[in-house]
Amino acid sequence: MVDSLQKPAEELRAGVKVPAKETILTPRFYTTDFDEMARMNLSPNETELKALLEEFRADYNRHHFVRDEQFEQSWDHIDGETRRLFIEFLERSCTAEFSGFLLYKELSRRLKNKNPLLAECFSLMSRDEARHAGFLNKAMSDFKLSLDLGFLTKSRKYTFFKPKFIFYATYLSEKIGYWRYITIYRHLESHPENCIYPIFRFFENWCQDENRHGDFFDALMRSQPQVLNDWRARLWCRFFLLSVFATMYLNDIQRSGFYATLGLDAREYDIHVIQKTNETAGRVFPVILDVEAPQFYQRLDGCVQNNAKLTAIANSNKPKVIQFFQKLPLYASNAWQLLRLYLLKPVDTASLQGTVR
Repeated sequence: MVDSLQKPAEELRAGVKVPAKETILTPRFYTTDFDEMARMNLSPNETELKALLEEFRADYNRHHFVRDEQFEQSWDHIDGETRRLFIEFLERSCTAEFSGFLLYKELSRRLKNKNPLLAECFSLMSRDEARHAGFLNKAMSDFKLSLDLGFLTKSRKYTFFKPKFIFYATYLSEKIGYWRYITIYRHLESHPENCIYPIFRFFENWCQDENRHGDFFDALMRSQPQVLNDWRARLWCRFFLLSVFATMYLNDIQRSGFYATLGLDAREYDIHVIQKTNETAGRVFPVILDVEAPQFYQRLDGCVQNNAKLTAIANSNKPKVIQFFQKLPLYASNAWQLLRLYLLKPVDTASLQGTVR
């Protein structure tokens, strides 16, 4: 589970960046069983879904993503390692938003004549994700690079998830996105001297899109009781929570220098985001993780240390076969640490009822 930090950006052509290498920690592109999605009966929660559709139609952020005069300057003073890490942050964020756009757009197209309510919701969410991805890609151009999103569409591998797994994964992606953005925004609001680039000023409204998208998947899951109410659901909820939290933690600690430029401690930031996202998930998931257990972050830190060793091995001049055998025990250690985290006794969310939304 290693995601080697990139060297200076390679280019497909002048000003167009070669996409980051796909690894287990990079944003994924998804596809699903569209026919199964179309057959879903929404009646158990149709009223709430229609209310959310009205919010999407209102398009509160239609005038938000407009670059102002603060962008109209040279950014050459952001250089060296800070520049590389910031470009990497923009690329990862743009790729994740574009992944959401592609999934939601395809869902809206496939469901248009079969489930109009869902189709329109997905169409309007794809509009939001397209704005986000475009805004991030335009920000990259301030650093004389951009992503060819058409090339990305064709070159990326697509992971197939059944609809219920799409629900778990995208719900958590949207909610953790909200907590990541709002936490950075509030920190920089209090410490404006650390706002190295104006995109962060847009995060308050931006994260409300993420929050509404998460609320949509919350309502959609509650319209399908089988997604939440059996023993399998409890196991899968734990799996997806751990996957999302571990991926973020390993990525962010590896790139702690980026957060340091914003005046944030990457570990403290991630712990806050994990706790808030876990608490939010408790409003819909039957179980959540015990992220207050001391061993939770100790075991994640063990994975961080293993990943640092894996990166060092990958960057060595040793033959690939030697590297492979050196990496094996570290991969095994990561798997063991994550298995121990998965087996931690979860928190039953029935005990959390009454939490304010």
